Amino acid sequence: MPTHRRTFPGLPEEVSRARHWIREILGGHPCAQDAELIVTELSANAITHTNSAGAAFRIAVTCTGDTVKIAVTDAGGAHHRPHIEHQDNSSPHGRGLFLVFACASTVDIRGDHHGHTVTAELTGKPTGTRTC
Repeated sequence: MPTHRRTFPGLPEEVSRARHWIREILGGHPCAQDAELIVTELSANAITHTNSAGAAFRIAVTCTGDTVKIAVTDAGGAHHRPHIEHQDNSSPHGRGLFLVFACASTVDIRGDHHGHTVTAELTGKPTGTRTC
């Protein structure tokens, strides 16, 4: 399957559009639900923590057999690499990247203050194994 790419405006309502776009691409793939969660969290992080708010963020998704690779690129401006927040359980925020790491087989973070790309790879799971 080829790589699908799309740029979304950096607006909160675009997170939902990104999720629907991934659903259309992946259809009944065994990783589709986890992919939707990952796209939701990474898109929201791009809008919340970088210059993507009011600008744009990009998503690339590739599906090869059982493997789905999702890359979300922000518009930069953050002074630190994306990282897992260590907050108490009562906090309503700070769990997005934790969820991405929990769902994905591998996660790669690259970039600098000009923009980061977070790439999450999902591998189809045999029936009966834990999912997110």
